[in-house]
Amino acid sequence: MHTLQIDPHNPKDVRQFIRFPFELYRGNPYWVPPLLGEMKTALDPKKHPFYQHSQAAFFIAEKSGKTVARIAVLDNKRYRKNSGTDTGLFYFFESIDDIRAARAVIDAGAQWARKQGITTLVGPKGLAQGDSIGMLVEGFDFLPAMGIAYNMAYYPRLMDELAFTKESDLLSGHLHRDTFVMPERIHELAGRVQKRRGMHVRRFESKDELRQFIPQVREVYNQAFATVPEFVPITEAEVWLIADKILSIADPRLIKLVFKEDTLIGFMFAYPNINRGIQKARGRLWPLGWWHLIREFKRTKRLDINGIGLLPQHQGVGATAVLFSELEKTIRDERFLHGDIVQVNELNLKSFTEMDHLGVQWHKKHRVYKKLI
Repeated sequence: MHTLQIDPHNPKDVRQFIRFPFELYRGNPYWVPPLLGEMKTALDPKKHPFYQHSQAAFFIAEKSGKTVARIAVLDNKRYRKNSGTDTGLFYFFESIDDIRAARAVIDAGAQWARKQGITTLVGPKGLAQGDSIGMLVEGFDFLPAMGIAYNMAYYPRLMDELAFTKESDLLSGHLHRDTFVMPERIHELAGRVQKRRGMHVRRFESKDELRQFIPQVREVYNQAFATVPEFVPITEAEVWLIADKILSIADPRLIKLVFKEDTLIGFMFAYPNINRGIQKARGRLWPLGWWHLIREFKRTKRLDINGIGLLPQHQGVGATAVLFSELEKTIRDERFLHGDIVQVNELNLKSFTEMDHLGVQWHKKHRVYKKLI
């Protein structure tokens, strides 16, 4: 067994890093391959905005000429500054069921991280806001939400054996259109708030129409989540990367923006789940991958709700009711039977209480791990 740091400028190295999980999960009905173009961008220091302020290293473990594990370790300078810690992040972890393989890449990544002055590793966390967070520890028999990690059921055991401990959990919940219950008082309150406070919900018919509001969405997002521990505000370059990623799979009619008069104050993002199409495309858009995605976009009955935010000054004053009212209208769309509420932090007790009242069944759990190095 030996490890090597890949050269992101070497196409062969990049290909080896990207291809490993395709071999590892071969035949798994729940794993969804990454889109290859997005993966190549993530490893390219010239293309991904992360590298404008930070650095990363990518490692592979090999045994008998075959890849057996991989990892990315991130020295996110903005994350370290915002958190006031010497914390590094890890991402893209994959391994066969062999503690020696997993330890090989963890140790190589930790050695690189210590040279950068990092004393703790936390993850899985990605290069940008909007990347998947956490490692799946419950719910291995469900298709993941769009862009959310699926991993082998033995990974939590490997993390325990490698002396990683829990930092936090994020839960995802299931809604079925036929059992979803929105109290009528929510709709009544939403109506009163919109009338009295001059609020209204804007819906969109085209992606070009929605794109013009991206800078405003960034400002609301950064303010809405500013108090979340270790939150890193999205830069202007990052928001366009995230926006392009979202809009590539979005139905603009399912994205709702809340305004108070002419000022954007909140948003709700929902997407058709087209993961079955991505599986059939095997992560490739060309030459025929797009056909599978478009076909699944038209026929999917699954909806992912991943992104609800309000400016702090409007939280708890009725605007939340406006968003929840819109949530029901979205789920009641005749196209969809199932909805996933994606990754609610376990410490967000208010959201859990609200979602429980709506009939959400929590069925998947992702864990963020940490380790002193």
